[in-house]
Amino acid sequence: MADYQPITAERTFILENVLGASSQWQQLAPFADIDAALATQVLGEAGKFVAQVIAPLNRVGDEVGAQWRKGAVTMPPGFADAYRQFWQGGWPALAADPAHGGQGLPAVLEAQLYEMLSGANHGFTMAPGLLHGAYDCLRHHGSEWLKAQYLEKIATGEWLATMCLTEPQAGSDLGLVSTRALPQADGSHLISGSKIFISSGENDLADNIVHLVLAREPGAPAGPKGLSLFLVPKFYPDGTRSAVTCEGIEEKMGLHASPTCAMRFDNARGWIVGAPGGGLAAMFVMMNAARLHVALQGLGLLDAAWQKADAYARERRQMRAPGASAASLLIEHPAMRRILDTQRAWIDAGRVLAYQTALELDIARHHPDAARRAQAEHWCALTTPVMKAAFTHQAFHGASDCLQVFGGHGYVRESGIEQHVRDARVTMIYEGTNEIQAIDLLVRKVLADGGQNWCTWLEELAQPLGKTALAALARTHLQALRALTPELVAACHADAALPYEVADDYLRAAAVALLCWAGSRIEATADSCGEPARWHAPLQALQRWIAPELPMRCAIISHRLPAAAP
Repeated sequence: MADYQPITAERTFILENVLGASSQWQQLAPFADIDAALATQVLGEAGKFVAQVIAPLNRVGDEVGAQWRKGAVTMPPGFADAYRQFWQGGWPALAADPAHGGQGLPAVLEAQLYEMLSGANHGFTMAPGLLHGAYDCLRHHGSEWLKAQYLEKIATGEWLATMCLTEPQAGSDLGLVSTRALPQADGSHLISGSKIFISSGENDLADNIVHLVLAREPGAPAGPKGLSLFLVPKFYPDGTRSAVTCEGIEEKMGLHASPTCAMRFDNARGWIVGAPGGGLAAMFVMMNAARLHVALQGLGLLDAAWQKADAYARERRQMRAPGASAASLLIEHPAMRRILDTQRAWIDAGRVLAYQTALELDIARHHPDAARRAQAEHWCALTTPVMKAAFTHQAFHGASDCLQVFGGHGYVRESGIEQHVRDARVTMIYEGTNEIQAIDLLVRKVLADGGQNWCTWLEELAQPLGKTALAALARTHLQALRALTPELVAACHADAALPYEVADDYLRAAAVALLCWAGSRIEATADSCGEPARWHAPLQALQRWIAPELPMRCAIISHRLPAAAP
């Protein structure tokens, strides 16, 4: 089937008509001169590059995959040349500071770029996906010497970066990390240990790979507080190679184009990033950026699956739709229409939420008012775990639903749809499993202050909503979640296990409420575009098939509360 096609006009409509991005940029000094026309131009060029260079490599990436031999990894045919065009075209540097070789554009344009890349070629996107997080981590926590040596190369994408956390005995529980860092007289450290599941830990895309490694110095406290972060390059500034070896790559269900590496550090020389014992604080600068990117991956993957299913449904005839006299196109059958419109509702509303979060990232960095910066930081902290979990969940389950549109043809490789199902599954696991995202939301964000800030935020979201049907539904859902929260908080104080049992239901309810809020933003502006019917069908699906999940999730939680016990 046809390769993925980024529809940039839809993204531009959301960015400008729905969110009014250019008016928000005018309040931020670095972006005051950026208008809708420039954003549209950048997005259009990005879409062309993704469609013409990256998308055509998706199939070969899956079928050939990355290859390991004697410690070296060869990427699938065409990937190295595509990556050269990618970084030389300035795409990794889109949102980096011009002082470091970047273009100084807003974060939301980078977010849209990576969403399109993920839809076009998930495997390719994994290699540069951590670059901006590594850039931010080094910019905030690196020494001046490290910045001088590595910051611009990472910002521009000339060199790639990895995040080396996981070990065979230490997955989500990073307190179990045992990799050692032995201090040296010259201020460096010798790093020894093994890391697993390292995306693009070895590859032939770039001349150098900068590894950011969690390790423990001698005498450091046990657990997370004893971890420090170290920068260990593949090649040192003098050109010599470090003692870092790729011992193999994983055989995976999907994502074949991305080498998932087992890395060994044998007294590899590295340098500390940030303060001793501050490894997790420094690493989470990178991790939070990665979680937003994974949420965008979910949207991109779902969009790619929807495109294939929608195209197939418009050419395949089977049986008669209600009221038809002859065999109908699949798109005319209500069951298939429900599947397709539901995925598009997730994509449309998800984009509103993701793009607004990316706008808030820049507001948090650049707004002149400290209170507004704090408000933006709060927004990002609350929405990131919701988006990461909800969007990746829907990417996998929605791709599976899209496969259903193909019937038996979807289960064979020729259709291409089954690759999206396989590739999407891992997004629910990496960069913090979706269960961890739910716990982060409920335990760390809601329960931490008794739900006060969360409930205030829900009230603020509900207040400016208009009088449309979807706005009324969004208001009702936000208020329902707000009303449930104090009762849940009280119950969680009495039952230590309760928040971990219902966290997933709570996050799902929050996701639905936020999707309704986002949908109401689209509804308020859809008639102003040249194709209102394009937006109204998914909005109707949002009301019919997605919104009813919130009262169900709230009922599950309420049933678990002490007052509901028999």
